[in-house]
Amino acid sequence: MSLLGNIIWLIFGGFISGLGYILGGLFLCVTIIGIPFGLQSIRLGVATFAPFGKQVTTTDRSYGAIKIVFDILWILFFGWAIAIAHLIHAAILAITIIGIPFAWQHVKLVPVSLLPFGHELRNI
Repeated sequence: MSLLGNIIWLIFGGFISGLGYILGGLFLCVTIIGIPFGLQSIRLGVATFAPFGKQVTTTDRSYGAIKIVFDILWILFFGWAIAIAHLIHAAILAITIIGIPFAWQHVKLVPVSLLPFGHELRNI
């Protein structure tokens, strides 16, 4: 079921969303300061390509205090806009019964897009 959901997701917008994350990440990697944010954006793009069959978990990687600083900077510059975009897409998709599973995937991507240094999508 996850495979079918991911295929439909890619056809109806998931590919564009993931590609947007990846292109934005590559643009951020142009500067040395933007590399950590660019890598997180690319990681989000790859996760956005196939969200069905995955769950949001907290990372077990230890970033230390820099994680808090990076998460704050991410929220201020990128995260709030990405999270709002996912919520708007979820609201639009939740109007129909067929769109509810896809709306749920957008809602699932909100914490990952808001705090990428502390969350990730892992296979169930």
